Amino acid sequence: MIKARANEARAEKRYPPEGQILRVDGHPVHVVVRGSGPDLVLIHGSSGSARDFTFSLVGKLADRYRVIAIDRPGLGYTAPMGGASIQQQATLLQKTAAQLGAETPIVLGQSYGGSVALAWAAHHPDNIAALVALSTPSLPWTSALSLFYGLTSHPLLGPLVIPVLTAWVPTSKVNREVESVFAPQSAPEGYAAHFGPGLTLRRSALRANALQRAGLLEEIKALQPRLPQITTPTELLHGDADTTVGLEIHSRPLSRILPNAHLTVLEGIGHMPHHSAETAVIDAIDRASARAKLN
Repeated sequence: MIKARANEARAEKRYPPEGQILRVDGHPVHVVVRGSGPDLVLIHGSSGSARDFTFSLVGKLADRYRVIAIDRPGLGYTAPMGGASIQQQATLLQKTAAQLGAETPIVLGQSYGGSVALAWAAHHPDNIAALVALSTPSLPWTSALSLFYGLTSHPLLGPLVIPVLTAWVPTSKVNREVESVFAPQSAPEGYAAHFGPGLTLRRSALRANALQRAGLLEEIKALQPRLPQITTPTELLHGDADTTVGLEIHSRPLSRILPNAHLTVLEGIGHMPHHSAETAVIDAIDRASARAKLN
């Protein structure tokens, strides 16, 4: 426990909050706000934080959008909410954006964050102008929960395993895991150093992430009947080389379910198109903005 606490303190000293901490219904939420123009909310994926977007994408968008990158509950510097569902997270993030004056923003989500963005569109249709979903789990799948998430989300084993991981898993191991998420591309130079692997290894972050991931499949099943009701202008982007979230299981069929969806298939691109195909993602945001008549 002492080593785990020391590692957490070291990570937080090296990677302090980049933005401000808001109180949203009394819950601390970390947000990074940059630029001016139509409001654009960015929602990161599993094991991530707003730093995933501040590495490059925020800077490329801030000249024409007011970009609001939010840490999801338990990750980055937003306080945990247990195993908060995608609907609960969507509600918290929607209220966060509204507190900043963004009543009807464009909402972009990547991977798990895309699932939260879908929940936002389904449950708060009057508080979203357009949706951009990148590599998003959106329909039920059949593969089992991984051993890692099974252990770290377990009510008894999780609290025993997680402090060991925080204390003893080397940063080099986390960096290799980061690289694997980008496959078949490589992570951009300097990404891991900016992203802050030590933040992901904090006990609270590991537990929150595991509980969220363990609950996702059932939450997607519950969301499924609402999908045809999402009439928000939607841009779906998905790499055909994504082995983390499969194009043919998720975005391809989703594009036929959502009434106003446009699918862009990114040839040869893996799970992180906002880095590996950044221009295509920016173009999709601009299309979404135009379709919503924001520019």
